[in-house]
Amino acid sequence: MVPSPAWVVDLFKSIDRKDVDMFVSFLTEDATFQFGNAPPITGRESIREVVAQFFSGIERLEHRIVDTWALQEVVICKGEVTYTRHDGSLLAVRFANILKLSNNHIHEYFVYVDISQL
Repeated sequence: MVPSPAWVVDLFKSIDRKDVDMFVSFLTEDATFQFGNAPPITGRESIREVVAQFFSGIERLEHRIVDTWALQEVVICKGEVTYTRHDGSLLAVRFANILKLSNNHIHEYFVYVDISQL
């Protein structure tokens, strides 16, 4: 397995710490973010609000990146995320993220995951 680029590791660390400020620092001002089947959200501040709300709905989360592919201005990550609910129960699911870059920041962020059991 080829290691993920350092910034991808830092991105997932910010998510796992539920550090919404650090998370949005990886995005362009006009970024688009789509999580699962939810409608896409545009704009760093709008994304910050939605992600902060999601973070408040869970106790913690932990990503394990299995593979990463970097293709010019696109990075694809595959792995497993474990969510800890507020009652302490766990849910582990597979995910894939597609990150489209612009000027070394994420311009389009797509998360493919099934959290219907969360």
